[in-house]
Amino acid sequence: MTRSLHGRRVVLAVTGSVAAYKSAALTRLLRAAGAEVDVVMTRSARRFVGDATFSGLTGRPVLRTAFGPAAAGELHVDVARRAELVIVAPATADVLARLATGRADDLVTAIALCATCPVLAAPAMHPSMWSHPATRRNAELLARDGRVTLVGPIAGEVASGDTGIGRMAEPETIAAAAASALTPRDLAGRHLVVSAGPTLEDLDPVRFLGNRSSGRMGFALAERAAARGARVTLVTGPVALATPPGVVRRDVRSALEMQAALDAALAASTGGADALLMAAAVGDYRPATTHAAKLKRSAESLTIELQPNPDLLREIARRRTGPRPVLVGFAVETGTDDEIAGYGQKKRVEKRVDVVVANPAAESFGRSDNRAVLVTAEGARWLPVLEKTVLADHILDAVVSMLGGAE
Repeated sequence: MTRSLHGRRVVLAVTGSVAAYKSAALTRLLRAAGAEVDVVMTRSARRFVGDATFSGLTGRPVLRTAFGPAAAGELHVDVARRAELVIVAPATADVLARLATGRADDLVTAIALCATCPVLAAPAMHPSMWSHPATRRNAELLARDGRVTLVGPIAGEVASGDTGIGRMAEPETIAAAAASALTPRDLAGRHLVVSAGPTLEDLDPVRFLGNRSSGRMGFALAERAAARGARVTLVTGPVALATPPGVVRRDVRSALEMQAALDAALAASTGGADALLMAAAVGDYRPATTHAAKLKRSAESLTIELQPNPDLLREIARRRTGPRPVLVGFAVETGTDDEIAGYGQKKRVEKRVDVVVANPAAESFGRSDNRAVLVTAEGARWLPVLEKTVLADHILDAVVSMLGGAE
């Protein structure tokens, strides 16, 4: 969300509903993500929340009127022209009716009518108002026109204490919809395969060899690739993470199972995907023998023979006959920054891949953020500590750049 909203110009229009207090929380979320927010309030909205609340959160004066001596020039035109996103939250039944019929009798509806950017509206009203045929027609008309996208409403308790569908969506949901609306669809029509998580190599029914990978980096890549329009196949080892929206998930356990799932997703010639992002921490070795029964403890020392697992990324690179799929490898390393970048460049050359994302081990496992260096044939570029979803977008930017010339 931070990457999509950072530096973007958002107009938040607040209309007359008791749910207007939630718009303050939404403003805080948008600002925390780096958006520049201008708040527009209708006269009735100011009966629920004061101007000072929003001007304090945004550092900007609240916009009130498009007409009369307080308005300079064509304020609604200027605001709409600068906006990259307009959000009407809360959107009352009245404002939905005015948006649907193209009225422009206040600053909110005038801006919405002028806007060429995406417009989101978060309905908030009593359930009986939302279910009324007139409101349903207005919502359907807005959907058919395609100029306004509704976020919600949701089921729950409304101000009167009644329950039903009509409650405004939560600020977090609206902020996520805002980020989605501003996310470029530069991977539309592409198929990306992402691997994630650890592999576990069973020794017996209760013991295994594994590693500390949480899977978060791979899942962040899958989530952001899908948000950017890609068809995503996620091949993951055992992790406790929810499948990102719009992603096809394949669960595996061992390195050999992951190899089979990747081969199926890529097709035998590796031509089944536009890019492979190999974020999984695949085990280097597996027990030479897997025991059907639990090994019993004894006073004697135990020696376990290990045999190497195939190098999945190297094998795929060996079969690749052209520039696709773009291959992205990951390396968790120890050492100085220069040493880590050097290891990444060596791995890129030896494995014949396009990009290596190298991380310091102490700053990788089990965290929601990461520091990494992107290593390509052009050199190494260190990124600061970033949330993994933001880092994922930087990695996907590199993939998009390479796909631009890949045929």
